[in-house]
Amino acid sequence: MLTHQTFKYNQEVELELGGKLDNLELYYTTYGKLNPTRSNVIWVCHAFTGNSNFQDWWPGLFGPGLLYDPEEYFIICANMPGSCYGSTGPLSVNPVTGIPYYHSFPELTNRDILKTFGILREHLEIPKIHTVIGCSLGGQQALEWAASEPELFENLVAIGTNAFHSPWGIAFNETQRMAIKQDLTWELSTDTAGESGMKIARAMALISYRNYNTYNATQSETDVDKTDGYKACSYQAYQGEKLARRFNAFSYWYLSKAMDSHNVGRGRGSVEKGLERVKAKSLFIGMETDILFPITEQKYLSSEVDNGEFAMIDSLYGHDGFLLEPEKLTRVIRAFYGKNQIKREMVA
Repeated sequence: MLTHQTFKYNQEVELELGGKLDNLELYYTTYGKLNPTRSNVIWVCHAFTGNSNFQDWWPGLFGPGLLYDPEEYFIICANMPGSCYGSTGPLSVNPVTGIPYYHSFPELTNRDILKTFGILREHLEIPKIHTVIGCSLGGQQALEWAASEPELFENLVAIGTNAFHSPWGIAFNETQRMAIKQDLTWELSTDTAGESGMKIARAMALISYRNYNTYNATQSETDVDKTDGYKACSYQAYQGEKLARRFNAFSYWYLSKAMDSHNVGRGRGSVEKGLERVKAKSLFIGMETDILFPITEQKYLSSEVDNGEFAMIDSLYGHDGFLLEPEKLTRVIRAFYGKNQIKREMVA
């Protein structure tokens, strides 16, 4: 049974870029039980607009008889700060001013987010993590965590992610933020500020999450005489409206900034030196049709990380394949664990 809890931390959290968070709250979800040695932990890092309820947005991987069975594992996912699903974020009340942060929310990096996860891990007295698994922004965090605390993890599974966010990815995010800034309500201190701009931003983002063939397969017209009211048009509008019902422009803004700042080489001399720090047995999974995080990025990771492996999934759905291909993910992750079990037996 899934359990949802809020962890409250009453000490100040200093941030990488000079800001701070007071009275941090982390909303987190767990599934299963810790074994006697507390060594069966699967830590899930959720994607950009995801939440701590991994069964909600990543079905097919977690549950009885599935890849991560709660009878075998203790599965945990914390909603990242800056988001809007229970953890401290821009709509939270600033304890210093007594009013919501909104535009005054401090800028976060992935390292700041992981610092808060580390505080939660220590609170839960988890000494070791069997596997940290993440996708997209969550994959960036899983990788950075494995580089920051090399001895903490036995396995790393990073899906559709990179060692540093590319100029291509940053350009997509900046263009989306430009759309939010064009919304005249963005300057207001209200929960819905920038909402219309965020709808456009989401529509832009979806193009990078999918690809040419995805739209051909799902949005093609059968009426050769049609000149307006195309499926693709209504689909884009629908995606913007759908996100606006569950997210806000402030979280969209700050988390996209966190994604842009991702670079395992920062403060470590080079990206290669940052990746050298990763000691976990690592699997980097790419979607063959991903145009946002192309497979060259995951191949690079596997070539630079000791004990790194690369697996490719053929998916119609581009970057979103990590959400929509649980059976294929299960096969490649099971194979990865199987190989490492064989290696352990050979060493023994």
